[in-house]
Amino acid sequence: MALNIGLFGGSFDPPHEAHLALAYAALDQLKLDKVLWIPVGNPWQKRRELAAPEHRRAMVELLIAGEPRFVLDDAELRRQGPSYTIDTVRQHLGDNLTLIIGQDQYARLHTWHEWQALLGLVTLAVAARAGEAIQANAELVNHPHRIVRLQLLALMHSSTQVRERASRGEDIRPLVGAAVAGYIAQHRLYCE
Repeated sequence: MALNIGLFGGSFDPPHEAHLALAYAALDQLKLDKVLWIPVGNPWQKRRELAAPEHRRAMVELLIAGEPRFVLDDAELRRQGPSYTIDTVRQHLGDNLTLIIGQDQYARLHTWHEWQALLGLVTLAVAARAGEAIQANAELVNHPHRIVRLQLLALMHSSTQVRERASRGEDIRPLVGAAVAGYIAQHRLYCE
């Protein structure tokens, strides 16, 4: 029997409470059996250097601990070459797949590797910030696809904000939780 699986990828550099809120919103609103958290390995569209894969993997594990429906999938961290979402989706064919993304990713989806094929394999669950409309590039609008909107409380923090606060030695526990904050401090991540 096919499972209803949410695929939630990202750099998770670091993962934070807004990521957690988005994953819970998808889990509950879409009646998913599980959400796979997929840290990107070699992000072909990111220009900045990410924290080492083992650190991002460990931080995701700490953030999702205690929720059995959240599962770490480290396939992209182990894969050689660029990380393409389509490759990860193809590994999970046979299940009902929902790709969990934010409005910013949806607006750029037409730039993703094999995006047309991707749209035929998944339902898109798009979360827009409170008050924002879901908007796609014209090229994407003209390509048939399945989309649902995720209702999400306005959590405005981002990984960039967490990295900046950590680099200044500020308390990041409210943004990432005690376990992830402790890991960041222990490994001196994001220090200038």
